[in-house]
Amino acid sequence: MLRLWTLGQRPAVGPPSRWIHTTVAISAAPVVGSSSTVASVTDSSAPKWTPNSIRTGLIARKRGMTVLWNDQGVRLPVTVLQLENCQVTANIRTVRRNHTEYHAVQVAASDRPHKTTTRQMLGHFKKAQVPPKRIVREFPVTPDAHVPVGTTLSAIHFVPGQFVDVVANSIGKGFQGGMKRWGFKGLKASHGVSAAHRSSGSAGNCQDPGRIWPGKKMAGRMGNKRITTQNLAVVRVDTSLDLIFVRGAIPGVDDAHVLIRDAKKKMTALSSANQAKGLYEKVLPKGVDDMPFPAGTADLARVLPPIIEAPAYRRSPFIPQE
Repeated sequence: MLRLWTLGQRPAVGPPSRWIHTTVAISAAPVVGSSSTVASVTDSSAPKWTPNSIRTGLIARKRGMTVLWNDQGVRLPVTVLQLENCQVTANIRTVRRNHTEYHAVQVAASDRPHKTTTRQMLGHFKKAQVPPKRIVREFPVTPDAHVPVGTTLSAIHFVPGQFVDVVANSIGKGFQGGMKRWGFKGLKASHGVSAAHRSSGSAGNCQDPGRIWPGKKMAGRMGNKRITTQNLAVVRVDTSLDLIFVRGAIPGVDDAHVLIRDAKKKMTALSSANQAKGLYEKVLPKGVDDMPFPAGTADLARVLPPIIEAPAYRRSPFIPQE
């Protein structure tokens, strides 16, 4: 079970811290949070999360890195992600040429002035009844995971203890050599090598083919590329400030927009491989009984404690698990 601590009750163990033909609007079911932490506020008739469900992701800003200490005194490096008025602007349903369907939820975040927004986007946001936004992205979902247009999403969309994937553009490092870009070891630093210690060496081929094959590892521009960091654990969620504390580092500069979604390898792929329909314990990590479905909203966050932390499990095989 998750530990729920209010701001005044938290123990002082460390510093705080993209086909065709038709696109149809979907009317989604009401948003109801369902997790072990909100059992008292869920509706039994509301749609429930299943291991085959794919929820929408969120758009957040990377605020930087800090450290946390769990209740066992273990120091955890974390990245702080903050939501800026993240709202749903459209539900997408597209019928492909092979008669399969594509479902997605379009999310926008970070308010911007009207005068810097194009007329086309102003009309789009007006139809959704949300203020103009700086960034708009869509997340593929299952047909049961559509969210009503205009819904404000909260950090409680992700439950502490679960795993997430974070997508962002990596920091640009300019033109770099083969050693820095690909990890080549370079040439000898002794006899017979003259001012070419960090060179990649010969890159040519014989008369056939007489050229360099595309994709060869050579010097070139490094960074500034879309990167997905997978299977990062959510350590803490701050519902009052819409903060998500993710263990480890993520790509991108500070204040850059990042995309956060449920970990595919830990949840979606695992449920498909095991055919674990209804077997939550084979998909969700320890300490997480259920997920807010179809999304964690700002209304749900108001009835929860301001700070929710994941339980700390001992990793030593010689110490009994909690």
